[in-house]
Amino acid sequence: MTDTQYMAPQTLDEAVTAFAAGGEAARILAGGTDLLVQMGAGMVNPGVIVDVKKITELNSIEETADGGFVVGAAVAGAVLEEHPTFGKVWPGVLEGLNLIGSTQIQGRASLGGNLCNGSPAADGVPAMVAAGAVLTVQGPNGRRDIPVKDVPTGPGKTSLAPGEIAVCFTFPPRPAGSSDAYLRMIPRTEMDIAVVGVGVNLTMKDGVCTDASVGLGAVAPTVLLVEDAAKALIGSKLDAAALDAAAAACSAACNPIDDKRGTIAYRTKVAGVLLKRTAAIAAKRAAGV
Repeated sequence: MTDTQYMAPQTLDEAVTAFAAGGEAARILAGGTDLLVQMGAGMVNPGVIVDVKKITELNSIEETADGGFVVGAAVAGAVLEEHPTFGKVWPGVLEGLNLIGSTQIQGRASLGGNLCNGSPAADGVPAMVAAGAVLTVQGPNGRRDIPVKDVPTGPGKTSLAPGEIAVCFTFPPRPAGSSDAYLRMIPRTEMDIAVVGVGVNLTMKDGVCTDASVGLGAVAPTVLLVEDAAKALIGSKLDAAALDAAAAACSAACNPIDDKRGTIAYRTKVAGVLLKRTAAIAAKRAAGV
């Protein structure tokens, strides 16, 4: 086992330089709720740890003039929950983040870490995919924006290039009559890994769904944007036929594995069931109920 160098840069440029210089042996420490566990289990042995918690941009929350939000990639769940307006505008995104671990973990865990860990069952990701959130990253070649749906590329893998660091998430402004929700199914009552997770983002006008998006987790190598499910909802009053069609689209999109938490058949069935329940919650919120 090699000695690990710990660095805590004050600026993003310094962090990018240190992270890139460390090469494949470098790891980012944002909350550490994944990294420290992996180190303890002997899964990783970093040569360099770059702690980004002291960088203001990665730990700030900004409400933009048009009603959107820019959330630093290292903002802890407990901090985002205390924000006066984010949870009112994006309750589903906050629900997903708040399901990560215990109260103690919430003081450290972040949306950026949850996404960049690359788990198909990440609770924070399906609602962000449904929200159309965009991740800004910075690396040796500058900045670029990546839709959250395009960040995971497989279990434990992302589309970030070598040396790139997650900086912030941009959440778009919402039309009137919009809201979202996130639900998951787990074997235990709390602090477990999702068997299935569903995020639904809706816009309703006069009782009709005018826009929708659906994020589906833990049923494929990456979190999915299920466009056919959204198409089934748009133009409907979320009647039984529309919900059945959207549920069927979610089940059809599944490409899960058998493991101790659930079988392929079970996950496929539950995906459709959760779609209906999550859409109902999002619709009530969109109506102000």
